[in-house]
Amino acid sequence: MDGANHSFSGGFILLGISDHPQLETILFVVILFSYLLTVVGNSSIILLSRLDARLHTPMYFFLSNLSSLDLAFTTSSVPQMLLNLWGPDKTISYGGCVTQLYVFLWLGATECILLVVMAFDRYVAVCRPLHYSSIVNPRLCRLLAAGAWLGGLGNSLIQSTFTLRLPLCGHRRVDNFLCEVPAMIKLACGDTRVHEAVLSGVCAFFTAVPLGVILVSYCSIARAVLRIGSAEGRRKALHTCLAHLLVVFLFYGSAIYGYLLPAKSGSQDQGKFISLFYSVVTPMVNPIIYTLRNKEVKGALRRLLGKGREAG
Repeated sequence: MDGANHSFSGGFILLGISDHPQLETILFVVILFSYLLTVVGNSSIILLSRLDARLHTPMYFFLSNLSSLDLAFTTSSVPQMLLNLWGPDKTISYGGCVTQLYVFLWLGATECILLVVMAFDRYVAVCRPLHYSSIVNPRLCRLLAAGAWLGGLGNSLIQSTFTLRLPLCGHRRVDNFLCEVPAMIKLACGDTRVHEAVLSGVCAFFTAVPLGVILVSYCSIARAVLRIGSAEGRRKALHTCLAHLLVVFLFYGSAIYGYLLPAKSGSQDQGKFISLFYSVVTPMVNPIIYTLRNKEVKGALRRLLGKGREAG
């Protein structure tokens, strides 16, 4: 960290909602339940996508990547969150805070890119259906997925390194549930305008730009859907896209609110619960949104359970 910083051998203190201790037990139960649902829901999608041959398609390859990402994303923050809510000890080691910062940013930025990749998949499926299998081939799928993970890692290296260079002047009380960029910036002392400008630029690139690309692609998809002759064809095309679009708005909406608003303005309580939303709620609801009305996933689950009963 910057030379202006004091020793952080004692780590940081994640305040969370320590000013409302009566709510900690309730929040602990809610977050634990949400985390268990996240693990079960996303693990089920990964398992079904691998075991059922009918789901060996690009869409489910990317959905499996998203589920793996959501599992890792929420696991990078929730266990520490639960630990701090359970008892009076709110500390996190310096190494733990740095690791959480790097991993959380890596996985969050990867999801930003992966949602663009999934929008591209839906665009080709709806707008170029006759050429879909030749365009979105297995090799391209692997390259796009790898590009998302590597791009997210690049974002994390830039943002985390700049954040850790901020002069903290011995401040170690993080008014949040986890170590993330907006909360760490609020600890900074001295002139942080250059750091904030760089961080805002990187955040804009990984949130506003991908969201703009997704919205443009969905304008093209909407025009293509309106040209489909049959009502059943339009319904099926819309059904494959609406789930992804809902996930996009949930994730990007909370990320833009949390990262692109001025770091030292606004309600800190709002910032805390926005952090909870994209670290706990979004990874939980993604598998629900994608599978609630998805006949292919439901069919795969029935076939898997049927085989299990036969084997028993």
